[in-house]
Amino acid sequence: MNARRDFLKTIGLATAGYSLAPLLSACGGKTTSEATTDSTAMITQTAPELFFKISLAEWSLHKMLFDKKLDNLDFPAKAKNDFGISAVEYVNQFFVDKAKDTAYLTELKKRCDDNGVTSVLIMVDGEGEMADLDGKKRAKAVENHYKWVEAAKFLGCHSIRVNCFGIGSEEEVAKAGTDGLRKLSEFAQPFGINVIVENHGGYSSKGTWLAGVISAVGLSNCGTLPDFGNFCVRREKGDMWESPCVEEYDRYKGVEEMMPFAKGVSAKAYGFDANGNCIETDYSRMLPIVKAAGYTGHIGIEYEGSISEEDGIRATKALLERAGAIA
Repeated sequence: MNARRDFLKTIGLATAGYSLAPLLSACGGKTTSEATTDSTAMITQTAPELFFKISLAEWSLHKMLFDKKLDNLDFPAKAKNDFGISAVEYVNQFFVDKAKDTAYLTELKKRCDDNGVTSVLIMVDGEGEMADLDGKKRAKAVENHYKWVEAAKFLGCHSIRVNCFGIGSEEEVAKAGTDGLRKLSEFAQPFGINVIVENHGGYSSKGTWLAGVISAVGLSNCGTLPDFGNFCVRREKGDMWESPCVEEYDRYKGVEEMMPFAKGVSAKAYGFDANGNCIETDYSRMLPIVKAAGYTGHIGIEYEGSISEEDGIRATKALLERAGAIA
């Protein structure tokens, strides 16, 4: 998320050729808009039986949202009508000032209900660091997340996704993160809301480290959100997102280590080869890892590549269905 993935810029134009050609050929050479509509219906009608459910992460449409071509309130209907996806994962950036706005949340919930869409989780950023070594700052970060727990409950979500960032040694940040996550999870328990942590850079992208923190929290509503693609643990300039990655954790090992605590899974994709396979992640290898853990919940599409967001979402969905059917 954010303009943080340096290798987004390196995905070639060949990717776009993959995304559009199958849609057009499958729909008899129709116009792009006609092919898009028909292909979505075709995928929905022929979807194989999967061991998981598919949801759509709102970040997949972040360009449209930031450009005001799509509004957060219209996200559930777009997920259902354009992609045949009946479950959504929100990003708080797109309704950052609405967490306590009951009228707004009521309207968002109504739009979900009207379209038969389930709200799965809210991805929360910008509310402070859960593993800040400064106790007062960490306590404030925990408190800042309370409103999102309440909003998630109102919308019918099962979780909020938080970040476990901090500056210090692995041991210091783990201790602080355990404290912050435990306090937030204790607050969330009466609401029936899970607090889940994504591998999202730094120490949190080390599977063993994050699994250790969640284990130390020791609460059933504190878990993980394994993301197939966020495994950079150190960048060239020491920043979180922008500079080139110089140390990356093994993604397959990391997902396997986080799956025992998983309450959600994020299917990250940037680019596709001519056969429709993700360039960065071997889904035929990754999905059996998810399945072996006994996971049957939602896997959220989070597309961040260089072709159109809509084509990228469709390509990721098709890949999930194909690889998931044989996992």
